[in-house]
Amino acid sequence: MVSQLVSCSSLFSISNYLPKTDNRISLTRFSPGFTNRRLSTVNRRKWRSACIFNSGNESGGEDKLQEGVAEWPILQRWEVPWEWQTVSLTSLACALSFVLTGLTEMAAIPLLGIDAEKLSLDDKAEILFLDQGLTTAVVLAVIFTVAKTFEPLPEDILRYDLRQPFNLQKGWLVWGGIGLVGAVGAIALTGVALSLFKTETPEREVDSLMKLLPLIGSSNISTLSLVGITGILAPLLEETVFRGFFMVSLTKWVPTPIAIIISSAAFALAHLTPGEFPQLFILGSVLGLSYAQTRNLITPMVIHGFWNSGVILLLTFLQIQGYDIKELLQAN
Repeated sequence: MVSQLVSCSSLFSISNYLPKTDNRISLTRFSPGFTNRRLSTVNRRKWRSACIFNSGNESGGEDKLQEGVAEWPILQRWEVPWEWQTVSLTSLACALSFVLTGLTEMAAIPLLGIDAEKLSLDDKAEILFLDQGLTTAVVLAVIFTVAKTFEPLPEDILRYDLRQPFNLQKGWLVWGGIGLVGAVGAIALTGVALSLFKTETPEREVDSLMKLLPLIGSSNISTLSLVGITGILAPLLEETVFRGFFMVSLTKWVPTPIAIIISSAAFALAHLTPGEFPQLFILGSVLGLSYAQTRNLITPMVIHGFWNSGVILLLTFLQIQGYDIKELLQAN
């Protein structure tokens, strides 16, 4: 079966160099599966949609199985126009842009006469929102500048589409809801499983959520700023980078499920919280599966945004009710 798949793929490449007549091609003896079989004047578009692996009636069931598998969106690859050099350099450029933007902003604050220690919580929240907005703009500019050099891109690469939210096969709202429920359930089960192997409760790492605790529930401005950061800007940035570019690029060399796993691991590692790796990996996998299903970045953005902002709003509610949310986070 592997050799048959390779042969089929080779035929696609060879067909580009064959004489063309009325948008049709002639295929002869390019594959072991076609040794005793001549296919003449095969329509190129039909050939790409269904590849015949064996001759004779005995292969009828297998042909239907292959066609059925090919129709599963999460198994289909993207037609990536760039090579590994572009992937490597663009990923490096995104990382450097992220770091340099943050360093530039830190250096600019004192130059603007702003004393960080004297800022109110609302001022700090607004600066964080501005910081996230600038970082998102710079990193996305890098990706879309690179992508522009490969235009016209396939329509399912770097696609943000708000149309047909309730489509059962590719609706971003339908699959966003399914993904969010699946993420909550899977991460909850992961937490329970991990707790069974822990002999003691370790102190929670100093992650981004712990750093935001002073702002949570402090005022409406702080809450809106945090929801804007975690529910809109961060999902837009991270989903474009990890799913829209990195995961899609990997499908040029590995099957889509493998690309989902690799990109999920990179997504979890990028958060620099080793203790949260399993949960972040599960979340990344759900985000990758939802994107592969709909081919629309709005879908993982919805899941990611509701997950992040849901946590912020829940902690805000608990804070208002008088709970010590720092103690709750340490316990969890």
